[in-house]
Amino acid sequence: MRMSRLLVRTLREAPADAEVASHQLLVRAGYIRRLASGVYTFLPLGLRVLHRVERVIREELDAAGCQELLLPALHPIELWEQSGRAALFGSDALPTMTVDGRGGTFVLGPTHEEVVTVTVGAEVDSYRQLPLTVYQIQVKFRDEARPRFGLLRTRELIMADAYSFDVDKEAMQESYRIVFDAYLRIFERLALDVTPVEAASGAIGGDVNHEFMVPSVVGEDHFVSCCSCGYAANVEAATRGEGTAVGGDGAPAPEVVQHHTPGRPGIADVVSFFEDPEISAGDLLKSMATVDDQGRPTLILIPGDREVRLPGGWRLFEDGDFVAHPSLVKGYIGPVGQQEQGIRVVADVGVVRPGSWIVGANRSDHHLSGVVVDRDFRVDAWGSFAEVVTGDPCPRCGEPIELVRSVEAAHTFQLGYKYSEVMPGSNFVAEEGGEAVFSMGCYGMGVSRLLAVVAEEHHDDRGLVWPGEVAPFRVHLAALGAGRVPEVAAAADQLYERLVGAGVEVLYDDRDVSPGVKFADADLLGLPIRLVIGAKGLARGVVEWRSRSTGEERELTLEAVVEDLVSE
Repeated sequence: MRMSRLLVRTLREAPADAEVASHQLLVRAGYIRRLASGVYTFLPLGLRVLHRVERVIREELDAAGCQELLLPALHPIELWEQSGRAALFGSDALPTMTVDGRGGTFVLGPTHEEVVTVTVGAEVDSYRQLPLTVYQIQVKFRDEARPRFGLLRTRELIMADAYSFDVDKEAMQESYRIVFDAYLRIFERLALDVTPVEAASGAIGGDVNHEFMVPSVVGEDHFVSCCSCGYAANVEAATRGEGTAVGGDGAPAPEVVQHHTPGRPGIADVVSFFEDPEISAGDLLKSMATVDDQGRPTLILIPGDREVRLPGGWRLFEDGDFVAHPSLVKGYIGPVGQQEQGIRVVADVGVVRPGSWIVGANRSDHHLSGVVVDRDFRVDAWGSFAEVVTGDPCPRCGEPIELVRSVEAAHTFQLGYKYSEVMPGSNFVAEEGGEAVFSMGCYGMGVSRLLAVVAEEHHDDRGLVWPGEVAPFRVHLAALGAGRVPEVAAAADQLYERLVGAGVEVLYDDRDVSPGVKFADADLLGLPIRLVIGAKGLARGVVEWRSRSTGEERELTLEAVVEDLVSE
């Protein structure tokens, strides 16, 4: 491709809304352009990178035995109502459209579990047709409330989503392992240092799932990592090791004292009330009124210097819940005496530390100090209810863990029977002759997002530095002074034709601009190899070769340059 004909316009300044390097560079280099908030156009260079990423994904999934199909982007809303996810997403979060004149409401597909389940169910009627894994690469729509960071958080994205169908849970776990391993190979080829972590299932569902996280200084996610045993989980799913002591620390048990704390419902307000430099937020118990996944009123206790990690299916109290349970006084909730009022009490493992606590007195404008676990209140169940922080003990080996800032590159789920039990036509004839339903897995990878992830990890202060697998072209050929020296133009044209004829993908900068502009654009675009033909080199019969990633430079003879590139 000749740059004089390429639809590209490089920018010297980044757009004002570009906060991270990947966004800045993809726009400046002419790979993408913003159409609306969270919606982007892929210009020819950007589309070539997108196709490169898709090729890697297709090659690895095909090699793993997966089959590509293409499902509709418009889904009858009745399918989502049948699975229960229309209510789970809510009308404000689920993008829909109504087809006037023909009737019916359709979901603009954010994901495809319902559609693929009924599609495969209509084609598979026997265990002999299983296992089966299908995938597609297609546009998805997400009602992203706060699009930002360019392609990292958008309203429209291109996703590679796969779905496995098996006869039972054990077979599904094997299919899951196969796709999981294929994902690792994909990220290796994309030159991304990815860590699979245990994760929460969210709106997709399933018992076991993993996020594939890429450590990044611009990441909006974090995962927990233990260097000693390899434990890794995202912050929503991470747990921490248990403490060892409950109640007193060997000192005489303190007396419970009630304090009048008017207008001080918050942790910081109570700390300031005591005016004691030795009392901090960690000496208070934060008591969170919730309804658990079985509908029971439940008090979660965590140290006051931590944030609560609400288990899946649990929710915080609403105004009506407080009216129904007057023993829980908003702003002054404490655990003392709650079981007698029908309130279940659970506590984070961090609450087992020795010593006493300051807690709400279950009376407006009052708190208690000197409260001790097992003496003044009891805990019905212990667990990991606080968000994990760096330095907490690992739940497996007890060694300190750390939080790693990261970007999510993919997510995989062991769905089991979540969709097959509720979607029509998901039954098949089992080996023993009876009927069974599919055990499913699903796997999602944001293809368009991966452009930003790769760009974020592979750039320098001059521009992009694409890995070879995803670069839009392998070679950036620049002719210097071709407009003034016909011999340079002729030699560059001839070399370009020879490279293309040998199967080397070349971006040929044949523009009549200064060498400085050509070199700056070459660095900005970030192709792996730069070849330069100038009058001085041509007089000696050589071409300047330069690696974008390492900066290595050498001279190649005009006669040998094509052979050298083909043999690399």
